[in-house]
Amino acid sequence: MRIYCLGGAGKICREAVYDLAVFSGADEIVVGDYNEDEAARVADKAGSLAGDSAQSPQAGASGQAGSSAGASGQADSSGGAGTGSVKPAAKIRAEFIDVTDVGAAAAKLRGYDVVMDGTQISMNGRSTECIAKAGVSGVNLNGFGAEDEWAEHFADAGAVCVPGFGMTPGVTQMMAMAAAAEMDAVHEIYVSHGAFRPIAFSPSIAETTRVEYQPDHPSRLVYEDGEFIHVPPFARPKEIALPEPYGNTTQYIIPHSETLTLPKALAEKGLRLVEVRGTWPRQNMDLVRGLYGYGILENPAVKVGGAEAGLMDIIADYLLSTEAGRTTALYGYALHVEACGEKDGKKITVTYTHTHPASDGSVPEWAGLRAYTKNVGIPMAIAAAMIAKGEILRDPKTGAPRKGLLTPEEAFDPQTVFGELARRGMVVRRTG
Repeated sequence: MRIYCLGGAGKICREAVYDLAVFSGADEIVVGDYNEDEAARVADKAGSLAGDSAQSPQAGASGQAGSSAGASGQADSSGGAGTGSVKPAAKIRAEFIDVTDVGAAAAKLRGYDVVMDGTQISMNGRSTECIAKAGVSGVNLNGFGAEDEWAEHFADAGAVCVPGFGMTPGVTQMMAMAAAAEMDAVHEIYVSHGAFRPIAFSPSIAETTRVEYQPDHPSRLVYEDGEFIHVPPFARPKEIALPEPYGNTTQYIIPHSETLTLPKALAEKGLRLVEVRGTWPRQNMDLVRGLYGYGILENPAVKVGGAEAGLMDIIADYLLSTEAGRTTALYGYALHVEACGEKDGKKITVTYTHTHPASDGSVPEWAGLRAYTKNVGIPMAIAAAMIAKGEILRDPKTGAPRKGLLTPEEAFDPQTVFGELARRGMVVRRTG
């Protein structure tokens, strides 16, 4: 099994690389990045992790097993939290790759079982083109739709592409599908998350912050009574109680792909409403709201010292250069998915949440920012390994594994994903 980690030197994708090094059992992992020196450092560390895990095969990458019961006392949906031996990769190396040179990049990707694409949002169109033209399978974090035009390429090659598989989108769809499986009819789904990270610890995260609250973002939608309705930033505020230590948060509609994929996946169960919300640390939200109020998120052009630049670009550069922009008080991630429907003629509400090892240093591998980056990167690593191993849901008509451009709901079994997360100390629980 050969896995190519595109953009593997990034802060988030490197966590996926480290996870693959310990758990995938791959014959070869390549860390490909424009920054070859940083890619080499990531590959060296991944190799060390693989070697260490080979010496201690029962130790998980998280250093901590998941809990076996939720706060309510109900069993979790982990499929055996924290159990199972690791399977370290055999060979890990780094190389230079430039996705703007499509022909050369596609040539490098050809022949791999899967390309795990960790490039930033603005590069996903080009990176997906490279993967499609290489004729291989792929998975990425974002799922904003840049992949759609390459659907036929993946299908014709007998390959799989799953856009958007991190915490959210990704694990959230698995939670929604697990809840829906308990119901005869599903009427409403509320997907919520808290991403507790600095506003600009890397250029790609600064870009994500700006993109999600762009006033005219076409994907900031809610699904309601068969229609997709566009809403402005900070629409439909709702109080969401996240697992501790995060607690009560005010969340707003955000442009995520769950809004598009869940109505398709649950069409036969009568789904009427999908709302996807999110939040960041309070100070981040206050800043973004102020920038929105003054029209700065539209990135108007201004002159500085005779040169013209986008005002939001200038602010992003400033935040990237300051401690306040690159740090926050509490790190990590929390998911909350609620589904409302009917079972045996009675109304039922099912809620799933997720927890992970603390960021306070009690589990060194999860200290500080890594409590956020591991949460985002590890699910993509799990998805990449499942694709490479052919662990894709089967087409109910043909009985064969599905191919082509797939949503997370079409690609993966929720309980399998939950079990893999639990091995890393990330526990999904049915809490209501």
